[in-house]
Amino acid sequence: MVEMLDPKTLTVFITGATAGFGAALARRYAGAGSKVIITGRRKDRLDALRSKLGESCLAIALDVRDRAAVEAAVAGLPASFAAVNVLINNAGLALGLTSADQADLDDWDTMVDTNIKGLLYVTRALLPGMCARDDGHIVNLSSVAGSYPYPGGNVYGATKAFVAQFSLNLRADLLGKRVRVTSIEPGMAETEFAQVRFKGDAEKGAAVYKGIETMTAEDIAESIYWSTTMPRHFNVNRMEMMPVMQAFSPFAIRREEG
Repeated sequence: MVEMLDPKTLTVFITGATAGFGAALARRYAGAGSKVIITGRRKDRLDALRSKLGESCLAIALDVRDRAAVEAAVAGLPASFAAVNVLINNAGLALGLTSADQADLDDWDTMVDTNIKGLLYVTRALLPGMCARDDGHIVNLSSVAGSYPYPGGNVYGATKAFVAQFSLNLRADLLGKRVRVTSIEPGMAETEFAQVRFKGDAEKGAAVYKGIETMTAEDIAESIYWSTTMPRHFNVNRMEMMPVMQAFSPFAIRREEG
């Protein structure tokens, strides 16, 4: 029988914890007895979650796009939360679904700044401590969109491909250290994701999930929890998951008439 890690030995730093996967992750780890550091831009939501999770939870209002703020947040962690040994880079978003020739450059900038640069800032801030303690696990939230293209997924998919490849490169860099790295690559999971993509349009957001039993935030949180509580000699390099009713399409072909 596999002897899983004791979750009470984990101090977990979660970005984007105000909703969706991040909030579900915070509940899962705190419920198992881990110390949890929740971060996000919406302080009111962080405070509400912190009040539910109790003293084992530390809430920090943080925009991962702000490099100086990230560095200050990590440097300022109280001693009881400072030995972070699980980082879950969950903060990320998709904006828009228009073709590249019509896309909004501000949306592209926001996705690159959050999905790529924010992830890099937090990873670089916490990684030296993990290496010094020879104990850590970095979980990066990628997506099936990083492997399989779809119309309108241009920059979002590219950012998630970066996340997956960065995760593999990080594994190569860390060979010889007891620091694990996992790329999590989900398909459709019903959260606020689609509503954010359509900039608050709840009707458009709901239509994305209509007629399909999608995965839930709790499904993804449980998968991540499993990967981080496996014995320390075991590394999940990549984990791709989809709901049963989502799969792959044939190649698109545009035929000339006549």
